[in-house]
Amino acid sequence: MTRGEIFRLASPRGARGREQKGARFCVLVQADELLPFNTVVVAPTSTSAPAATFRPAITISGVATRVMVDQVSAIDLTRLGSSAGRLDAGELRAVDEALAVVLGL
Repeated sequence: MTRGEIFRLASPRGARGREQKGARFCVLVQADELLPFNTVVVAPTSTSAPAATFRPAITISGVATRVMVDQVSAIDLTRLGSSAGRLDAGELRAVDEALAVVLGL
């Protein structure tokens, strides 16, 4: 497990309002040094989210999707499913830039 890896993500229970619902993928955005903990910080993906400067576009298994860095969250490791690959250097850089925008860094 490394930063930038893409995982299947189990559906959240009790999602409300505009929170992401349903099974999807997520991108691990937590620093590698913090991965030994029981939770990880991820950004979910969405195939239907509108384009925005803080939602980088990536492709997972041939399907265009957006990384929803505006909805990052900490989740228990047990919610992570199988690995679906890893972002390339350009995609990870785009996620980092989007995180900087969303977090005001």
